[in-house]
Amino acid sequence: MSIQQTDVLYTAVATAENGRDGRVATEDGRLDVVVNPPKEMGGSGEGTNPEQLFAAGYSACFQGALGVVARLEKADISGSTVTAKVGIGKNDDGFGIIVEISARIPNVDAETARALLEKAHQVCPYSKATRGNISVTLV
Repeated sequence: MSIQQTDVLYTAVATAENGRDGRVATEDGRLDVVVNPPKEMGGSGEGTNPEQLFAAGYSACFQGALGVVARLEKADISGSTVTAKVGIGKNDDGFGIIVEISARIPNVDAETARALLEKAHQVCPYSKATRGNISVTLV
Protein backbone atom coordinates (compact mmCIF):
# COMPACT_ATOMS: atom_id res chain seq x y z
CA MET A 1 0.00 0.00 0.00
CA SER A 2 1.45 3.36 -0.97
CA ILE A 3 0.54 6.79 0.30
CA GLN A 4 -0.88 9.41 -1.98
CA GLN A 5 0.61 12.87 -2.34
CA THR A 6 -2.28 14.37 -0.35
CA ASP A 7 -1.51 12.03 2.57
CA VAL A 8 1.99 13.43 3.12
CA LEU A 9 2.30 15.24 6.45
CA TYR A 10 5.91 16.39 6.11
CA THR A 11 8.64 16.29 3.48
CA ALA A 12 12.34 16.60 4.25
CA VAL A 13 14.59 17.91 1.49
CA ALA A 14 18.36 17.39 1.47
CA THR A 15 20.93 18.03 -1.23
CA ALA A 16 24.32 16.34 -1.55
CA GLU A 17 27.36 17.80 -3.26
CA ASN A 18 30.17 15.47 -4.42
CA GLY A 19 28.46 12.30 -3.17
CA ARG A 20 30.28 10.42 -0.43
CA ASP A 21 33.13 12.93 -0.35
CA GLY A 22 31.51 16.32 0.02
CA ARG A 23 28.64 17.89 1.87
CA VAL A 24 24.96 17.29 2.51
CA ALA A 25 22.51 19.89 3.76
CA THR A 26 18.80 20.19 4.34
CA GLU A 27 16.78 22.86 2.62
CA ASP A 28 15.92 24.51 5.96
CA GLY A 29 19.60 24.65 7.03
CA ARG A 30 19.08 22.61 10.21
CA LEU A 31 21.48 19.95 8.97
CA ASP A 32 24.66 20.84 7.11
CA VAL A 33 27.44 18.28 7.39
CA VAL A 34 30.65 17.23 5.70
CA VAL A 35 30.48 13.67 4.42
CA ASN A 36 33.48 11.47 3.75
CA PRO A 37 33.90 7.76 3.27
CA PRO A 38 35.04 5.93 6.42
CA LYS A 39 38.68 4.83 6.58
CA GLU A 40 37.53 1.23 6.06
CA MET A 41 36.32 2.25 2.60
CA GLY A 42 39.43 4.22 1.66
CA GLY A 43 38.25 7.61 2.88
CA SER A 44 39.62 10.06 5.38
CA GLY A 45 37.05 9.23 8.05
CA GLU A 46 36.55 12.96 8.60
CA GLY A 47 32.99 14.16 8.94
CA THR A 48 30.11 11.72 8.81
CA ASN A 49 28.93 9.24 6.21
CA PRO A 50 25.60 8.13 4.73
CA GLU A 51 25.50 4.98 6.87
CA GLN A 52 25.77 7.02 10.07
CA LEU A 53 23.00 9.33 8.89
CA PHE A 54 20.80 6.34 7.99
CA ALA A 55 21.50 4.73 11.39
CA ALA A 56 20.56 7.97 13.16
CA GLY A 57 17.30 8.30 11.26
CA TYR A 58 16.36 4.64 11.61
CA SER A 59 17.04 4.52 15.36
CA ALA A 60 14.99 7.67 15.99
CA CYS A 61 12.12 6.45 13.83
CA PHE A 62 12.14 2.99 15.43
CA GLN A 63 12.15 4.51 18.93
CA GLY A 64 9.06 6.48 17.92
CA ALA A 65 7.36 3.33 16.62
CA LEU A 66 8.27 1.54 19.85
CA GLY A 67 6.56 4.34 21.76
CA VAL A 68 3.38 3.97 19.69
CA VAL A 69 3.30 0.22 20.25
CA ALA A 70 4.07 0.56 23.97
CA ARG A 71 1.17 2.98 24.45
CA LEU A 72 -1.21 0.54 22.75
CA GLU A 73 0.13 -2.35 24.83
CA LYS A 74 0.24 -0.23 28.01
CA ALA A 75 3.91 -1.12 28.47
CA ASP A 76 6.36 1.09 30.35
CA ILE A 77 9.29 1.84 28.03
CA SER A 78 10.59 4.84 29.97
CA GLY A 79 14.37 4.96 29.90
CA SER A 80 14.51 2.82 26.76
CA THR A 81 17.02 3.30 23.95
CA VAL A 82 17.16 2.02 20.39
CA THR A 83 20.42 1.55 18.52
CA ALA A 84 20.68 0.99 14.77
CA LYS A 85 23.87 -0.58 13.48
CA VAL A 86 24.18 -0.08 9.71
CA GLY A 87 26.78 -2.01 7.77
CA ILE A 88 27.80 -1.59 4.15
CA GLY A 89 29.63 -4.14 2.08
CA LYS A 90 30.01 -5.74 -1.31
CA ASN A 91 27.33 -8.04 -2.68
CA ASP A 92 26.42 -9.54 -6.06
CA ASP A 93 25.08 -6.20 -7.33
CA GLY A 94 27.96 -4.00 -6.11
CA PHE A 95 27.22 -2.80 -2.59
CA GLY A 96 24.44 -3.39 -0.10
CA ILE A 97 23.57 -2.54 3.47
CA ILE A 98 22.48 -4.57 6.48
CA VAL A 99 20.90 -3.29 9.69
CA GLU A 100 20.79 -4.53 13.25
CA ILE A 101 18.27 -2.87 15.56
CA SER A 102 18.83 -3.37 19.27
CA ALA A 103 16.87 -1.95 22.15
CA ARG A 104 17.34 -1.58 25.86
CA ILE A 105 13.95 -1.53 27.58
CA PRO A 106 14.64 -1.66 31.32
CA ASN A 107 11.07 -1.82 32.65
CA VAL A 108 9.83 -4.94 30.84
CA ASP A 109 10.91 -8.58 30.78
CA ALA A 110 12.78 -10.06 27.81
CA GLU A 111 9.71 -11.72 26.30
CA THR A 112 7.69 -8.49 26.40
CA ALA A 113 10.63 -6.52 25.01
CA ARG A 114 10.95 -8.94 22.09
CA ALA A 115 7.21 -8.71 21.35
CA LEU A 116 7.35 -4.91 21.44
CA LEU A 117 10.32 -4.89 19.04
CA GLU A 118 8.53 -7.19 16.60
CA LYS A 119 5.42 -5.00 16.66
CA ALA A 120 7.44 -1.79 16.32
CA HIS A 121 9.22 -3.34 13.32
CA GLN A 122 5.82 -3.78 11.64
CA VAL A 123 4.80 -0.12 12.08
CA CYS A 124 8.11 1.77 11.77
CA PRO A 125 8.21 3.65 8.43
CA TYR A 126 11.94 2.88 7.98
CA SER A 127 11.25 -0.82 8.55
CA LYS A 128 8.41 -0.72 6.05
CA ALA A 129 10.60 1.06 3.49
CA THR A 130 13.43 -1.46 3.80
CA ARG A 131 11.36 -4.65 4.18
CA GLY A 132 12.32 -7.16 1.51
CA ASN A 133 15.20 -4.96 0.33
CA ILE A 134 17.82 -5.32 3.08
CA SER A 135 18.48 -7.65 5.97
CA VAL A 136 17.21 -6.19 9.26
CA THR A 137 17.89 -8.12 12.47
CA LEU A 138 16.17 -7.30 15.77
CA VAL A 139 18.19 -7.79 18.97
